[in-house]
This record gives sequence, structure tokens and C-alpha cells, in this order.
Amino acid sequence: MSKLNINGETVELEFDPDTPLLWVLREQAGLTGTKYGCGIAQCGACTVHIDGQPVRSCVYPASAIQPAQKIVTVEGLSEDISHPVQQAWAELDVPQCGFCQSGMIMAASALLDRVPQPTDEDINAAMTNICRCGTLQRVRRGVHRAAEIKAQGSQGESA
Repeated sequence: MSKLNINGETVELEFDPDTPLLWVLREQAGLTGTKYGCGIAQCGACTVHIDGQPVRSCVYPASAIQPAQKIVTVEGLSEDISHPVQQAWAELDVPQCGFCQSGMIMAASALLDRVPQPTDEDINAAMTNICRCGTLQRVRRGVHRAAEIKAQGSQGESA
């Protein structure tokens, strides 16, 4: 049994040391928002945060996670879809099929934590997730809109 901090809760799970984090999240923890895409860390559908950093969970061994490290999945961004990236995605109808979008949302939220007002170049460099539907222009607009929403929220907090 291993203890993992997932979405703010410490859970005790049993898994083989070689099991990728993706499968522990989906099968043992029951968090199916993180998707399997390619299995070789290329597409980004499996992106989660570990201590705030985006990580491709399909190739990251769950046994490499230390108990103090914090894992956040798309389910952990907000309970009610109130995270700025989730709001922007819904407002602009960013996804087409939606399969890659949980990974896109996780990559975008990590970017906005590092760069609150990203340029198109920042977005292009950070958003390495693959979208087979070709909604990358909408993803870029979504990241810019999420930055606006996030800025508005932080202005309201300081008032």
C-alpha cells in the first residue's frame, strides 16, 4: 500500500511499482478524467499536475511519487467547473470531440500559474498537447480568455 495525495486528499492505494500514474489514477483511484491517448508521453491527454508542474502521467511511475507530493487531476481543479480555464473552455466552446481536453486544461492551468498573461508564443511553447480535431486556435483563445477571467478574479479578491 502506498499513500498518495490526490486532489487534496491522502489516499492509500495498492499498485505495482512499475504501474504508470495514469492507471493508478484511473483504475485504483477511480478518477477517469485523465485520459489515455498514446502511452508514450507525446499527446498530453494524460497530463496531471505534480506539485504544480504538468506531467504526462502515462509514463510516470506511480511509485516515483513521494507522500508529500501533491497530485492534481482535472477533477481536482474545481468541484463546480469554476476554475478560469474550465470557464473559458465552456464559454468559447473550445473542444470539438473533447478527448484531449482534460490534458489541455491541465497544461493551460499550469501555464497560467507560471505566466499570468501569456503571449501566443508562450502558449505555443507550453501547449504541446496534440488535438486531432484541430482546435488549437480555439485553445489559444481559451488560454487568453482564462487569463482574463483569472485576472478579473484576482482583482475582485484584492478589492
